[in-house]
Amino acid sequence: MRHDAPASIRALLGSRVPGHGFPPAVYADPGLFDAELEIIFRRHWIFVGLACELPQPGSALALDVAGVGLLIVRGADGVLRGFVNACRHRGARLVAPGQATLRRILCPYHHWAYDLEGRLVAARQMGAGFDPRAHGLTPVHLRDVAGLLYAHIRDDPPADIDDLADAMTARLAPYRLDDAKVAHEEDVVEQANWKLVIENNRECYHCAASHPELCASFVTYDFGYDPASLTASQLAEAERHEARIAAATQEWEAGGHPSAAIEHLTGHPTHFRTQRLLMAGDGESQTRDGRAACTLKLGRLTRSDLGDVHLWGHNCWHHVMADHAVCFMIVPLSPTETLLRTKWIVHRDAVEGRDYTLDRLTEVWKATNRQDAALVALAQSGAASPVHVPGPYSPHTERQCEAFAAWYEQRMQAHLGASGSTPRLVARDDGRRAFA
Repeated sequence: MRHDAPASIRALLGSRVPGHGFPPAVYADPGLFDAELEIIFRRHWIFVGLACELPQPGSALALDVAGVGLLIVRGADGVLRGFVNACRHRGARLVAPGQATLRRILCPYHHWAYDLEGRLVAARQMGAGFDPRAHGLTPVHLRDVAGLLYAHIRDDPPADIDDLADAMTARLAPYRLDDAKVAHEEDVVEQANWKLVIENNRECYHCAASHPELCASFVTYDFGYDPASLTASQLAEAERHEARIAAATQEWEAGGHPSAAIEHLTGHPTHFRTQRLLMAGDGESQTRDGRAACTLKLGRLTRSDLGDVHLWGHNCWHHVMADHAVCFMIVPLSPTETLLRTKWIVHRDAVEGRDYTLDRLTEVWKATNRQDAALVALAQSGAASPVHVPGPYSPHTERQCEAFAAWYEQRMQAHLGASGSTPRLVARDDGRRAFA
């Protein structure tokens, strides 16, 4: 399905110089922003939450993404399902954003009621010809990838979500993210276009000068460097680190822990990159001293030296360590505002005050999020200026920015067309209706 768009938007998407940042209007144009919501966020798989947030039948998670209310529910049969969070009668929101525990899904407006599998089970005074089977909740595609939940809003999900599942299931299985718990959650509204937020995350060019807390555990050489710009001692240090990461990757993989980099970027609808990396300091966790923030390891792990499993997507990034994980998702709010939602995950039996403290668990990424929010706001103020001329990405430290930009352009252009039909609800064979 192609998406109608004015010629000006199609021209704008073809105006970036390869290897350079986007032209100003890409960070501010309302028409382009609306097209992005439809194409990038409704027609591609997006990270929406964690399976451990829905531990039992009746557990529910509601959130708003790209102008659509989503509702994820664990059914009486234990299966996780996704729905549009709107009553099939007149569209009232069914469940307030956040977590809930439900016996059934009851519309607060006219009290239509649905079971946990989305079937309409009660609708008063609708007449003899009314068929409740045709008015179940509108389904949304949902995929559980080793405890990370991905949703696809429209009815044409890219099949290469299987590639993500194949890559991450073996990497994340020992951590049992599906059997963990969220220890803390924080929302920050950043005053920047969502692409600036992603670009900022895809490079560590700025890290040494801006993130002292994070750099206590991050090794910035992992994110690229220009050998010619280093002193002899720095270059020797970088080469020693590369030798260490090569040896560690070999040892991890020999021990059954997949670790090598996988890049699933341009040429693929589903955008992701993953790699297991060493951490600095004691190498156990992303804390100020590199030591574990939680004494109880995730899942069935017994080792503390398994590094940091990175996973990037176009609306998320994740860091999974032996003692805890940190999961981030972005939600575009406007051309110049982006919600960043961060969740800290620990073993389900970990007890605050005994096994971890929230201050120690969260201090590094809380500080980093604040610092990044200030940086992307600065970037927005200049990059969206109509007279700004974008400069080149660093070929050493910003290769992933170029990879993201190229993927974004490719996916937008794949869906944009001069003609096409507006997505609509259509009947399915099972009597329900779905977006097409």
